[in-house]
Amino acid sequence: MSSSRLSLTNLPVAPAVDPKALSVGIVHLGIGAFHRAHQAVVTERAAVETGETRWGITGVSQRSTTVRDQLAPQDGLYSVLERGLGEPSVQVIGSVREVLTVPEDPEAVVARIADPAVSVVTLTVTEKGYRAAGAGLNLDDPEIQADLTGRPPRTVVGQLAAAIARREEPLTIVSCDNLVANGPFLRTLVTEYFDALGKVPSSFEGTRFPASMVDRIVPATTDADRDEAARLLGVRDEAVVVAEPFLQWVIEDDFAGARPAWERGGAVLTGDVAPWEQAKLRMLNATHSMLAYLGALRGYETIAEAVRDEELGGLARQLMTDDVVPTLTPPDGLDLAAYGATVLERFENPALKHRTRQVAMDGSVKLPVRMLGTVRDRLTAGAEPRMIALAVAAWMVYVQRTPELDDPQSERLKSAVAGITDPTKLVDALLAVDTIFTPDLRDSQLFRDLLIDHVSSLAH
Repeated sequence: MSSSRLSLTNLPVAPAVDPKALSVGIVHLGIGAFHRAHQAVVTERAAVETGETRWGITGVSQRSTTVRDQLAPQDGLYSVLERGLGEPSVQVIGSVREVLTVPEDPEAVVARIADPAVSVVTLTVTEKGYRAAGAGLNLDDPEIQADLTGRPPRTVVGQLAAAIARREEPLTIVSCDNLVANGPFLRTLVTEYFDALGKVPSSFEGTRFPASMVDRIVPATTDADRDEAARLLGVRDEAVVVAEPFLQWVIEDDFAGARPAWERGGAVLTGDVAPWEQAKLRMLNATHSMLAYLGALRGYETIAEAVRDEELGGLARQLMTDDVVPTLTPPDGLDLAAYGATVLERFENPALKHRTRQVAMDGSVKLPVRMLGTVRDRLTAGAEPRMIALAVAAWMVYVQRTPELDDPQSERLKSAVAGITDPTKLVDALLAVDTIFTPDLRDSQLFRDLLIDHVSSLAH
């Protein structure tokens, strides 16, 4: 096993683009494993196809110095270890040219976004990073309040606002987080921040916030993964990230200025992200949740084990074909039947140890976005939403049977089901939780009957 470390002077395989030739044109907020396995890879592929050298990335860590400390001795280089059904493969990526950390130097982050050479900012900061309350900015958040008083900003919205105020050139800000209509949502937050400041810079008018949708499973890197990468590379990489072969990035084609040719790197540029987003939420995410609840109830540790159970795999397939596909308008270029098959293939990948209990977390937040729209659409169409009702019923039984429920509404949910064993009472108790179920669903006799039927059969 090699003890020497990956770096520009210690390169087993030269990257397809010379990292030393790259200048920074992109700032990425939230440089975790997902960004390095996704947007940075697409950016590098685009550079290979076009020969452009202006799209190096400055990564920004909002909290810890871990990624910077891993990448600094490696000249910013790291590898992506792809684990599919065959042998794993590894590729060195050189598109990240610099890492800044907010706690150490918040001013440097604003200065870099304000740099005229930068024309695109991308973000993967998770839902929490937006510091939202409902559909708007949480102006009571102490960190937002502190940024508004004029300190070097430490929140994402504060950083973006401060940089926009300094710029003369327009900026494009691409949210890559799993939020519905993420671009327009982020625009709202930044607008509300400027309103709270009491002044909106003229440069804000030209700022663009395209929506985007991302998809790639990126599990946490283990010591075994680092050893595997070292074996394949011949040098040690302390910053290796692991990913499945599948990668999807759909971006609304609404840019203020120059941008990387991401479509040459595998992304889809489109006039409307919404149909892609809805297909992913209702097919991939809803099926993932259904397998998590049904799998956990059967004692399976991982999604891969659950989907390999012949009965559960069949139910997942039926969920998509019977209930979800009829509610979708497929975007140009997406074959829904083929997409559904790909979803199940990806879930079967044993190298990606997605735990059922982990996917089952936060059901009260996920259900309305992933499942209940499908229920509503099927009922409106006069159809019987049998399979999607099974997914909801599995969640109900999971809530009832899980002592330590990992959910923001766990107290309310656990007190609602306390002492209940009768299926009808369980269904009624959870349908009454108005932060999840709207009156139209509560009042649907057909939906209630289906839930009672499924809960009764799952209880045996």
